[in-house]
Amino acid sequence: MTLSERLDTAAIRAIDEGRIAGSVVIVCRHGELVHQAAHGLADRESRRPMSVDAIFRLSSLTKPIVAATILALIEDGKLGLDAAVTDYLPDFRPRLADGTQPTITIRQLLTHTSGLSNASILTPDEEAAGANRWRLGDDVIIARLGALPLLFAPGANWTYGPSIDVLGYIAARLVEGRLDDAIRQYVTGPLGMADTGFTVYDPSRLATPYADGANGPERMGPAHTIPNPWGTTTTYDPDRIFDAAAFQSGGRGAAGSGPDFMQLLEALRTGGSILSPQTARLALANQTPQLAQAVSPGWKFCLFGAWLDDPAAAGVPAPRAMVRWGGIYGHNWFIDPAAGLSVVSMSNTGLEGSDGRFRDDILHAVYRDASDPLVG
Repeated sequence: MTLSERLDTAAIRAIDEGRIAGSVVIVCRHGELVHQAAHGLADRESRRPMSVDAIFRLSSLTKPIVAATILALIEDGKLGLDAAVTDYLPDFRPRLADGTQPTITIRQLLTHTSGLSNASILTPDEEAAGANRWRLGDDVIIARLGALPLLFAPGANWTYGPSIDVLGYIAARLVEGRLDDAIRQYVTGPLGMADTGFTVYDPSRLATPYADGANGPERMGPAHTIPNPWGTTTTYDPDRIFDAAAFQSGGRGAAGSGPDFMQLLEALRTGGSILSPQTARLALANQTPQLAQAVSPGWKFCLFGAWLDDPAAAGVPAPRAMVRWGGIYGHNWFIDPAAGLSVVSMSNTGLEGSDGRFRDDILHAVYRDASDPLVG
C-alpha cells in the first residue's frame, strides 16, 4: 500500500467503526505536499461532508501558534527567552507552598516547567453560580492564575497547565492589543493563515464538534463533559469560539483549518520565514534535559510540543527528536526534522482523534518503522 492508501484506510476504518465522525489529514515531506484528504462528515446530522478546508476548534493546537508568536517577539527584541516573567508582568508572582516567590522565566512558560497550576480560578460562589471563567476579564484571569500556589519550583518538574495563557497575555500587552492582534502580526498574517484566529471567519465551514460516547461520537452541547484516559474528566466549551468578549486563551482558544496549520508546521520545521533557522532549530530541540521525563515515559519537551527521547519507552515507531502534540477536540500533529516531515491530523471527535487509537493509526500509517518514514 502507498502512504495515501494507508492513511485513507486508517481514516475510513475509524469512521466506519464509529470512532470519529470525520477527518482531514495532510502530510508534507521536504516541502512537498504528499497527502491531503478529507473523509467522513463535518456535520453528521445534516450529512454535510468533511472538506479539506474545514475549520476546527483548535484547542491546544493554539499553543504552537502562540509559542511561535513569542519566539518572533524575542527575535524582534521585545522579549528575552530566559527573562523573568516579572520583567513584563511585575505583579505576576505566584508562591510556593512555603511562601517563597521564585523567578519564572519565559522559557519555563514555553516548556510547561513553570509550576503553574490548573486549579480552578473561580471562587466557590462563582462555581455555585455557574460563572463563565472566560468572561472574568483578561487582567482578572491572569491575576487569579498568579494567585494559585505553584505545584513545584520552576524548572524542577513538568505539568500541563496555563503557562501559554500567560504568554498569550504578555504577547497581547506587547502589541498593545489582544492576542489575536499579536498572532496576526507575527504568525498568521505573514504565513497567510486566513482561517486561523480567535473567531470563525467562515462559519459555513466550521466542523461540528463531537465527543466520545458509549455508542460512538456524541454531538456536543454548550458544555460537554466526558471521562478521559487520565482518570479525570474533560469538559468542552464549544460555544466559546463565538464569544468575542471571551478571554483569548493562548493555550486553547483559537480556530483554524488543516491547510493553515500545515503552513505553520512547515514554517517551524524549516525556519526562515516567521522565525530564523537558528531559532527554529532551537525551538525543536529538547528543552528539558534536567528532567528524566516530561509528558510520559520516553518523552521530553521542546518549545512547541513533546520531544521524543526514547522511542522504545514511548512505544512509538518514530525516530528520536520527533516532536508532536495535539488538541482535545480531536487533533494531532508531528514534525520529524531529520526526515523533513510535517503531519497534521484533524478530526471533529475528541478524545479519540487526539488521544485515542486514531492518533496511533495515523502515526503507524506514516511510519512502517522509525528509520524509514513514508515507505511504500
